[in-house]
Amino acid sequence: MDANGLEPDKTDPASLKLGKTEAADMARAATRVVVAKGKKVSEFKPGGKAGSDVIEAMLGPTGNLRAPTLRVGKTVVVGFNEDVYSDVLL
Repeated sequence: MDANGLEPDKTDPASLKLGKTEAADMARAATRVVVAKGKKVSEFKPGGKAGSDVIEAMLGPTGNLRAPTLRVGKTVVVGFNEDVYSDVLL
């Protein structure tokens, strides 16, 4: 983000653990959820509904929201994939 001159509006500390409830809230508020796990990228269009498939994709093995997680407008990006970041942020 620094390379492109982008600054986050808000940053939460890593000690703040967000779980299933918070993931569901984010998914319901989003029109697009993109989840990157390594090279695998899944895209969901929840449309005001947080299906279990979206929520489970957003959570890590500990049951917490995977990091990094970004909200850009009505898009939520979970996990890191350089192509996804380029698409969403630029």
